[in-house]
Amino acid sequence: MAEIENKTIASIYEHYENVQKDWRRPHLGASVVGGKCARAIWYSFRWCAAPEFPGRILRLFQTGNLEEHRLVKDLRDLGIVVYDRDPNNGASQIHYEDPECGGHFAGSLDGIGHGFRESSAWHVLEFKTSNAKGFAALKKNGVEKAKPEHYAQMQCYMHWSSLARAYYFSVCKDTDEIYGERIRYDIDVACALTENAKDIIFASEPPARLSVDGESYDCRYCAYKNICHGEQLPEVNCRTCAHATPVLTGNKGQWICARAANGIIDLEKQKRNDCMLHVYVPALIHADVSDADSAAGTITYSDGTVNGPGATSSLELRSSVSK
Repeated sequence: MAEIENKTIASIYEHYENVQKDWRRPHLGASVVGGKCARAIWYSFRWCAAPEFPGRILRLFQTGNLEEHRLVKDLRDLGIVVYDRDPNNGASQIHYEDPECGGHFAGSLDGIGHGFRESSAWHVLEFKTSNAKGFAALKKNGVEKAKPEHYAQMQCYMHWSSLARAYYFSVCKDTDEIYGERIRYDIDVACALTENAKDIIFASEPPARLSVDGESYDCRYCAYKNICHGEQLPEVNCRTCAHATPVLTGNKGQWICARAANGIIDLEKQKRNDCMLHVYVPALIHADVSDADSAAGTITYSDGTVNGPGATSSLELRSSVSK
C-alpha cells in the first residue's frame, strides 16, 4: 500500500524553502522589464511582496538552472566557444548595468558564444526550459510573440554588450526536445525598454492597473494582486517608504532617505523592516490622504489613521489590514 504521507519527500521540499536565496534583488532586472504590467514591475522593484513558492516549485527552478549547464556542455562538445562566466571574474556571471540608470536597471547573461553552425558571429546566449504547451507556442510563433519577456531580456543584453545577435535555447521539460532561435538586435525595441525601465524606477507611485477587476485574466495569478487591489499592504522596508527615493548620482544608482542622517541607504538597511520612521507610500494604502506632517514624518488618512512615528507604525498597519 502506498504511503499517504512521505515525510522524507516533504522534508526535501521544506529544505528548499528554508535555503532559498534572498528574493530582494537590488535592481530592476532585464528578465522582468518586458512584462505586460508596469505596475507589477514597479511592485517588484519596490520589494512589495515576498514570492511564495512551495519547495517543489523551488526545486523545479533549480532544474532549469541545471539545464543551463547541460546546454553549455552540449554546445562546447560541438566545438562552440561559450563563456558562461565573466572572463575577468570566473566566479560570477557576465553582468551589465544600464548606463542611463546607474545600476538600478541591470542583468546577468547566461553566456556569450560563437562558432555556431549558422554564423561565426558572437551571440548573447539565453537558456530556458518550458512545459509542453509553452514549447508548442514557441515552435509555432517564435520567441517574440510566445515569450515577449524573454525577447525583451535578450534585446537588453544585446544593447548592453554591443552584440548584434542572440541565440535562444529552450528545452521542453516533457520531451527534452530543444528549441533554438537566433534573434536580431533591434535598437528601437532596446531603447524603448530602457525608457520603460526609467519610467518605472523613478516613478514615486505605482503606474496604472491593467484592470480594475482582480479576477481578470491579467490579474488573477499575479503575485501582487492582493496589494494592487487593496486587500493587503506591502512588505515594510525602505522601498515601500514615502521617505525613500531612488536617485542617480553621477553614474551611480542610489537610494536616498529624506529623514536619515547621511541620506544614503545601503542595501542591507533597505531590507530592514524595523525602522520606526517608516511611513507607507500613500498610493499603497488605497485611502485618501487628509494631512501630511513633514516635520513629524506622519501621514493622516481620511478614516483618521495616522501612519508614522508616534502613531500607528507600518508593521501595525500592515497586520491590521487583512481580507
